Amino acid sequence: MNECQGGLFGKFVGIKKTPKMVINVEKLLWWTVLAIVIIITIGTRYHKVTEPDHVCWDETHFGKMASWYINRTFFFDVHPPLGKMLIALSGYLSGYNGRFPFDKPGDKYNGTRYEGMRYFCTTMGALIVPLVFDTVHDFTQSIGAAVVAAAYIMFDVGMLTLNQYILLDPILLFFMVASVWGMVKVSINTSKGYSYTTKWWFFLFFTGTMLACTISVKFVGLFVVLLVGFHTAFEIWTILGDLQKPIMETLNQLLCRSLALIIWPICLYLMFFYIHLHILNHSGNGDGFYSSAFQSSLIGNSLHNASMPRYVAYGSIVSIKNHKTGGGYLHSHLHLYPKGSGPRQQQVTSYTHKDENNAWLVKPYDKEHLEKLSLVKNGDLIRLEHILTHRNLHSHNEPAPISKSHMQVTGYGENGIGDANDIWKVVIIGGNANDVVQTVTTKFMLVHYLQGCALGSSGKQLPKWGFEQQEITCNANIRDPNTKWNVEDNKNNNLTSENFSVYAPGFFARFIESHAVMLQGNSGLKPKEGETTSRPWQWPINLKGQFFSGNDYRIYLLGNPIVWWSNLIFLNFFVLLFVIRHIMLTRQKAKLNIMPPKITHGIHNIEHYETISSTESLLTNDKSTIGSHMEAAFWLYIGWAIHYLPFWAMGRVLYFHHYFPALVFNSMLSEARHPRKHFFGIFLSVMPIFL
Repeated sequence: MNECQGGLFGKFVGIKKTPKMVINVEKLLWWTVLAIVIIITIGTRYHKVTEPDHVCWDETHFGKMASWYINRTFFFDVHPPLGKMLIALSGYLSGYNGRFPFDKPGDKYNGTRYEGMRYFCTTMGALIVPLVFDTVHDFTQSIGAAVVAAAYIMFDVGMLTLNQYILLDPILLFFMVASVWGMVKVSINTSKGYSYTTKWWFFLFFTGTMLACTISVKFVGLFVVLLVGFHTAFEIWTILGDLQKPIMETLNQLLCRSLALIIWPICLYLMFFYIHLHILNHSGNGDGFYSSAFQSSLIGNSLHNASMPRYVAYGSIVSIKNHKTGGGYLHSHLHLYPKGSGPRQQQVTSYTHKDENNAWLVKPYDKEHLEKLSLVKNGDLIRLEHILTHRNLHSHNEPAPISKSHMQVTGYGENGIGDANDIWKVVIIGGNANDVVQTVTTKFMLVHYLQGCALGSSGKQLPKWGFEQQEITCNANIRDPNTKWNVEDNKNNNLTSENFSVYAPGFFARFIESHAVMLQGNSGLKPKEGETTSRPWQWPINLKGQFFSGNDYRIYLLGNPIVWWSNLIFLNFFVLLFVIRHIMLTRQKAKLNIMPPKITHGIHNIEHYETISSTESLLTNDKSTIGSHMEAAFWLYIGWAIHYLPFWAMGRVLYFHHYFPALVFNSMLSEARHPRKHFFGIFLSVMPIFL
């Protein structure tokens, strides 16, 4: 090694650097820079983390859910349980007793031990920065690039704000970035020939664990699962194409990765839900979203260890539940339909919570009561009288308030006396003549006697005049699955009661139903009145944020424009560089393949060999340096696209914070997209610093 290679160290110390010394110096520099990054991260993330001392934005949801976990009270949410369980655990360990109501944003905590939950979420968000630093360093082998990428995350005020409150987002982002970090470590160890070592297995199972955790916080965690899946498939395909390796190597890699990245995450995912359902074993306000059988497993629910008549008889007081996943109860209240929504008769709706307004009296169609006990059978004509208002379930040839192709359903009459439009025919699904309607287990339809339509839930939400409950209609399409019902509660003193605990479902049945309810609830999320929402095109340009707190202590979630706009520039630069590189390589390969050798006096032309040599050198260089950087940038670009583009197709309500997973990939891409000193490399490398 010459004096120039030895540098200042060789000049002043009088010795020359060896490769081992260079590696040690680089490691020391790496650890020093990482320590500085961690110190700055701690300083920025934990500053005033307990302020404001009131509920901010979605803390009202996730703080409340933490309380329910601590109190073991069942609830419904559209997200998987892991993030909320971790928040609850952090609150429990830090002294929170689960009694604060978390009613609405702006409510003062007033001595409640909320700090532990905020510190936990902040810690998860803070860990993202060193993970990004190391991931980009692994991609580029450049400490400078790693520092700038970490700085993009560290100094973005949007990321900082999102990570300081009791939310699922910092937990989701940590597990997502940890999944990518593990994926890169597995890839590096595989390329160095360390497959099947203890280190390789550790990172493989670590990646699988992080994937399970990511999708167990929010379903959008599926995006990083897809990214790791695509990358793993590409690596296995590359191994298969390596003729120097036996075919068994490909099979071994496939089996090992299937175990660690598919089977292991599935087992963890099931375990998280088992813990979730085991903890939340007491009845709560989320019971009504689930089937009657599911509710029978909840302590305190009217169906838990319940004793009620097995059969439904005339004179029984029943609650009737829509049999679709997440279906509500047939419900009515004193309020009338407003002008412009059909005749101004009493509203009939679908309500997902247990309520005294869900009770109905089963009566014969032609008299108020029967002298002797008689069971309700398939094909019977009945009337249903609302217990509290004494009005009958009624329909007529008027359009429903929202679903205009359906007919309106109302409460009609006085003291149980109405007209012929109150008559309904009981049709048991798959039933035979004289089959009796049974509590919980019988699925049936109520077909209007005169109109021939079936009572059903349209799944559409009524406006504020309907208390945002679900619309009930009479549907001419009697094959619609939303027209199926079952009796849940059944009271009749003249019938013998039976215990219903035998109908409680097992874990896998509840697991499947939980997912059906969550997915249905997720797709049906709509913005609340006055709520700030946004569209995907607004996110990358940082056009419109969202309020976290609107009191005297104002908090507004919005990104650092320098970070966001430069990220957008670099994203487009990468696409341009990728296209140009692809064109250059294609042309060079074509030139190499079609160029015929020139013969001069029996000797190959030296110019031809020089051309081939330079072309092969370019292709070889592309595989070793340029190609490796572009490949890394390509996978980060795929990560950005997978975490951003699907939102364009979503019909549910969207918010600005949904873009932050994509932002992390964009920030890493801005520094991993190119090798140093290659095609605008220097310009693109220093530009983030000047910005």
